[in-house]
Amino acid sequence: MRASPPRFVRKDNMGFSDFLGNERVVRAVRGMLHRERVPSAMLFTGPRGIGKFTLARMFAQAANCRRLQDDFCGECETCRGIARLQNPAELVAAGLAERGENADAAAVERTPLIVEPHPDVWLIVPDPVRLRNPVARPMIRVGQLRAVQRAAYFQPLGRRRVFILDGADTMRWSDADLFLKILEEPPESATLILLAQSPDSLLPTIRSRCLQFHFAPVPAEEIAAFLTSRAELTRDKRILAAQLSAGSPGAALTLDLAESVRLRANVFHLLENAVTGKKYGEIFAATAQLAKQEKESFENILLLFYSLLTDLLEASQGNQSRLPRNPDLRREIQSLAGRTDWRWVLRATRGLDILERRLRRNIGRQLGLDAVVVSLGA
Repeated sequence: MRASPPRFVRKDNMGFSDFLGNERVVRAVRGMLHRERVPSAMLFTGPRGIGKFTLARMFAQAANCRRLQDDFCGECETCRGIARLQNPAELVAAGLAERGENADAAAVERTPLIVEPHPDVWLIVPDPVRLRNPVARPMIRVGQLRAVQRAAYFQPLGRRRVFILDGADTMRWSDADLFLKILEEPPESATLILLAQSPDSLLPTIRSRCLQFHFAPVPAEEIAAFLTSRAELTRDKRILAAQLSAGSPGAALTLDLAESVRLRANVFHLLENAVTGKKYGEIFAATAQLAKQEKESFENILLLFYSLLTDLLEASQGNQSRLPRNPDLRREIQSLAGRTDWRWVLRATRGLDILERRLRRNIGRQLGLDAVVVSLGA
């Protein structure tokens, strides 16, 4: 469910010092709290699992902690209440159950999905409408934005009201105009934190009214050390998981390593067959598997294609990347690079770009992938 991306802390909720990576952002956030000069709106951007939500939750705790000013104790009643956001999926499920499994469009807007672990802290997530049969593309809806617009001006019970909008990039641009009204006349005792993968996915007028922080990838060495808590992983597997996470601790923590190895090998084998332009029976069987029978979303499978093509491009140009995206397939990629060049990689990338655009118009996944792969062997 989109509403519950991976969350992580290094220990049990013991303060900002336990946040992994992006020390510059953490220092800036603590500095604002220490000086009591907290902005009315912030925008956290970066890939999934990088820690945007975790830092937003930590900010909400520190802004209302009863014992500390620029950090949080994790022990007072307020900190413990807000700490329930460490597992928001349970709270989201409870909210959906309360609204009812068969809610219609009117009920969704009339009873917006609001996660409220503490009276001064709200979490807004893309509304999946139903729990057992969620909509394909959850989004932040008008009813949720109107609820935030009203509540933002209430006086806090503690020091500050905090509204976290996870997946802020899912709100329709036509609905985002409503959100602008809050940013244009910001309340003094509230902070809105917008979370998105890319700042370009939000209206420029919204971005310009937020203090922006971009979360950079965490070095693989730090992530590997972080993964020592997973006793089932050997040292080599921890290193591989860290490399495959693309700098996102949350992604590394939740990664099914065996499944990732299998799926990427299947995608690579499909690219190998595309180079020869033969074995069409294998090609169509592989595209059917990837399009219809994998647990992983098709959008994420396309990202695996881009990842492998990037490594293949570097290898075809004789470059030895110090940060390979698929280090366990290095030999296979080097071998395939001898049979391709940058023009082939460019054709493949353009084909995937076209497929991505057509998917928004509900083109058949397998048919679209078939067309891309077969064209590469022409």
